[in-house]
Amino acid sequence: MRKLKNSELDRLNINEFKSAEKTPLIIILDNIRSLNNIGSVFRTSDAFLIEKIYLCGITATPPHNDIRKTALGSTETVDWEYAEHTLDVVNKLKANNIKVISIEQAENATQLHNFAPQQQTTYALVFGNEVKGVAQDVVDASDVVIEIPQFGTKHSLNISVSCGVVVWDVFSKMRINN
Repeated sequence: MRKLKNSELDRLNINEFKSAEKTPLIIILDNIRSLNNIGSVFRTSDAFLIEKIYLCGITATPPHNDIRKTALGSTETVDWEYAEHTLDVVNKLKANNIKVISIEQAENATQLHNFAPQQQTTYALVFGNEVKGVAQDVVDASDVVIEIPQFGTKHSLNISVSCGVVVWDVFSKMRINN
């Protein structure tokens, strides 16, 4: 096998990305501390044509050099908005018939591999603080809580890794169902 050259990757330019049909997924970052994690989430969101990212609470916003370092230009392609309170965003989205899913370890959580997205539905995925996770009031307001099964000693993934795992899983299930 031969590795592909960058010129062979059929990359969209910024205008093509902006006008492309988006995956019906929204990302909500609930008080993320690490600027590198924020940049990585932008990059993942670009890769899977995510509709929008909400940056909430202490989550930093572009432009910032440490976000830019890992985002690799995706802060220019992916739509984003800042909100002071995550719960306000959750309530606004739910009022617009968007299903809110917290990614968290919780009682009666749905295991990621068991989650089946519904057709014609937009989902907002909430990822929480690196230490405290998704705030309890946000978990309480969520339509579903999804847990990533883990089998080692830590039962803890970096938020950018969690985002990549969940977005890929939900994205691939949505593509198969359409």
